[in-house]
Amino acid sequence: MKRVPFRKLLVTAAVVVFLFLVLDFIFPFKPTIQYATQITDHRGTVIHAFLSGDDKWRLQTALPEITPLLSKTLLYKEDQYFYYHPGINPLAIARAAFRNVFTGKRTSGASTITMQVVRLTQPRERTYFNKIIEMARALQLEMHFTKTEILQMYVNLIPYGGNIEGIKSAALLYFGKPPQLLSLAEITALTIIPNRPSSLRPGTRNDALKLARNEWLMHFEKEGLFEENTIEDALNEPLQVKRLQAPRNAPHLSIRLKQQYPDQPVIATTIKIQAQKQIEEQVRNFINRRKMMNIHNASVLVVNNETMEVEAYIGSADFDNPFDGGQVDGVRAVRSPGSTLKPLLYAAAFDKGIITPKSVLNDVPGNFSGYEPENFDLRFNGPVTTTFALANSLNIPAVRILKDVSTPFFIGKLKKAGFKTIDKQAKDLGLSMILGGCGVTLEELTRLFAAFANNGKLNALKYTQSKSAANGQEIVSEEATFLVTDILTQITRPDLPTNFDNTYHLPKIAWKTGTSYGKRDAWSIGYNKRYTVGVWVGNFSGEGVPELSGANTATPLLFSIFNSLDYNSTKGWYQSPANISVRQVCPETGDIPSDFCPHAIPDQYIVGVSNYKKCQHLRWVFTDPAGRISYCTYCLPETGFEKKAYSNLAPELIAFNELQKIPYQKIPPHNPKCERVFHEGAPLIVSPNEGSEYYIQKEEPQQLQLACQAANDVEEVFWYINDKLTKKAKPQEPIFITPPMGRVKISCSDDKGRNSDVWVMVRRM
Repeated sequence: MKRVPFRKLLVTAAVVVFLFLVLDFIFPFKPTIQYATQITDHRGTVIHAFLSGDDKWRLQTALPEITPLLSKTLLYKEDQYFYYHPGINPLAIARAAFRNVFTGKRTSGASTITMQVVRLTQPRERTYFNKIIEMARALQLEMHFTKTEILQMYVNLIPYGGNIEGIKSAALLYFGKPPQLLSLAEITALTIIPNRPSSLRPGTRNDALKLARNEWLMHFEKEGLFEENTIEDALNEPLQVKRLQAPRNAPHLSIRLKQQYPDQPVIATTIKIQAQKQIEEQVRNFINRRKMMNIHNASVLVVNNETMEVEAYIGSADFDNPFDGGQVDGVRAVRSPGSTLKPLLYAAAFDKGIITPKSVLNDVPGNFSGYEPENFDLRFNGPVTTTFALANSLNIPAVRILKDVSTPFFIGKLKKAGFKTIDKQAKDLGLSMILGGCGVTLEELTRLFAAFANNGKLNALKYTQSKSAANGQEIVSEEATFLVTDILTQITRPDLPTNFDNTYHLPKIAWKTGTSYGKRDAWSIGYNKRYTVGVWVGNFSGEGVPELSGANTATPLLFSIFNSLDYNSTKGWYQSPANISVRQVCPETGDIPSDFCPHAIPDQYIVGVSNYKKCQHLRWVFTDPAGRISYCTYCLPETGFEKKAYSNLAPELIAFNELQKIPYQKIPPHNPKCERVFHEGAPLIVSPNEGSEYYIQKEEPQQLQLACQAANDVEEVFWYINDKLTKKAKPQEPIFITPPMGRVKISCSDDKGRNSDVWVMVRRM
């Protein structure tokens, strides 16, 4: 008979458990906490914080931030049996019920930490029925979460008055430090504020807060919770609390990452906050000294080449300056690159075997299908080496190289390097792109130069911490990268700032400058083994400034940043790859010496890639003994002639020499009695352009310029309009005509009978 009640009791308990499980399935309890976003640096320190969606400072406290000291103090005060009860404490409930019944009022609560989590995530009116719901939800919470997880929820939800919730938010906004650095006195103060948030408000009621804190500390001492000397130190610790501003460092990157990861409570960046603050200060001071020159902004990106982590991200000189567009992110703004793409072009040309460092290029005026580039200083240098052309950032040799490399090939390189705007502009880009006729960002350029720093391997930039190793793709070969780096390391160049002529202040880096058309953008991007630093200086309004240049505006800031980041770097420098060798070349052309080259100079080249062309800067010419006329093999007499070496100059170099009145060795005019007509080497018509349309005003008809480039043995050329002789002139002499309307044929013949034609369309306006 005695077994029946016990069996009924078991059945009843089983039914209750079953019903509870069914209700748990039907009404699951999965609390979600809407955290404020916190941005941390590479060490986990909060550098920027944003309000949560419901406008609360509710920063997630990670488990390592809940120190044993914090946990011990909090549990003793709030729920000493937290690790022993299933979410509700029956003894505490009975004690509270007894006191409430016999006193007639609520003198004691029975809420566990688990129940408080339920109440904080699902606030309800304080009634007995809602208390029962809280207890049921607490049991559910304990079923699905560990004690550690529940404690973490509670720590993140503790209210501190106003819009501050959670230990981490309170620690940062009241004490300016993370939870793991709080002292016993500070922890005690924070644990008692939620019970009396109005009367113990930090910053305004510090005396009352200190008094209450000390009462609890003495209670801890009586209970033997902490050692006596620990309590004594805490009692003597002054309480200096005030409401602080949330951290707002690296604002441009923080906003960018918040938009990229809107639901992530903690975004761990790769930023090194000390370097970030130091460079921010450098940029701010740098721009303040140049505001009188109407230069108002700058952006900087610092990349660690070994990890590809971004260690500093400065979007503008002053984020809080609305007048100069301080909130614009200059790292991602699309700008004209000036000459900063030239290193990639030269590296591509090295890889295609077109040039070597000592190859000679003609820096002379040229017309490329109507495009006539000029150098930055509006001067021409004549024949120059590849090294000189890149180190001095000459425009015309770069355009000639791009023409040889081909624009589609180079655009393909830029697409591969991740230049998004160029990808969109591809169909409209031409030779002018190498001089800045396209759009890039500081982010893209810095990543490209980081590829040069990594021997031609292009890797993605890392803004957030990840364990993924860099696994880049080759954008240019290691050999071509080394040759470019060797050139960009030279300091005897015009883009060395005048105030850095003392090498004591000059960092060991490879760098390239750029200035956009209209002097709207000044660039300087440099690298060594450890860092790549990109610098842009200008105005976000796009206003040009006469004093703005990559050399004298952006490069001083670049050098200053390198000197503060990595002065006298211990990482060493780049070593020549095994496939780079040295050969003797002719100094006149940079080609392999021929019989005409008695003196040779050393030149680096890529084995099996660089061209192996014999030098042809001179050629044999048959002349009469006086050197007044020349013969071809057709009209060569049997006797009375000599074989002499003459300069074999390109037509554009001959035209340049004539224009600048530079003396050069001319081939004597051809034998006038020769009857042979030559078909090769016809004059190249450079104006007008084939297929062009010209609009002529009816009242004031403009004249059309005729110009050509002819071989250096040509004395006269003959111009024809629609097969009618119009004028004869020297090859370098510009001719002006008034063309007829309609489709016009323009022909140019030289005194050897060689001819070339172009067709143009002339219309009235």
